[in-house]
Amino acid sequence: QRQEFTANVSHELKTPLTSIMGYAEIIEAGIAKPTDVVPFAGKIRTEAQRLLSLIEDIIRLSQLDAGGEEIPFEPIELQPLCCTVRSRLQSKADRLGLKIECAGENATVSGQRRTLEQMVFNLADNALAYNRPNGSVTIETGTDSGGAPFVRVSDTGIGIAPEHQPRIFERFYRVDKSHSKASGGTGLGLSIVKHAVAYHHGTLNLESQPGKGTTITVTIPRKQS
Repeated sequence: QRQEFTANVSHELKTPLTSIMGYAEIIEAGIAKPTDVVPFAGKIRTEAQRLLSLIEDIIRLSQLDAGGEEIPFEPIELQPLCCTVRSRLQSKADRLGLKIECAGENATVSGQRRTLEQMVFNLADNALAYNRPNGSVTIETGTDSGGAPFVRVSDTGIGIAPEHQPRIFERFYRVDKSHSKASGGTGLGLSIVKHAVAYHHGTLNLESQPGKGTTITVTIPRKQS
């Protein structure tokens, strides 16, 4: 698995770098028309941002693999945290013509704020990326019948076929590679979610139907040992 991950990382890093070098060489050689320079610079910036996002995700995944950062757990209210994530993603939702909202009741867990916020962000960001025009994303918090706090992210998107569902939390696994590239995804977001849930001794549940949307529920124990 480590060898496969290393090979995938090398490929994923090489792709945007190759694009950056290609556009830079055209500009450096003076081949680019003056009207092309600005668009080329924009493409270089886009690929550089993709590269930076990928590196940040790899670093975060490595930290979680190593047992996380040495940050003590603290009581965290899930609803305010999820509303913060909603605010961060509001401009992206507006740009895509989608609705994103928080719902449910507040619940408190013991955990690492940064890790939990990134977990919710990745779930909601993914729900926006694989949605449909005029669709919606709902981030719901509350407690289940056993009193355990949960975060549930639901979307009205394209859904996931049954044969892909067992693998979507694997590193770099993409159901639709062309869609992932267009949306700027790194292929590591859901893997980070899986690790973050495990780090908090939680459980992960996926429900999805092609063409009808996806719901992912994370349940976390109220108290951590």
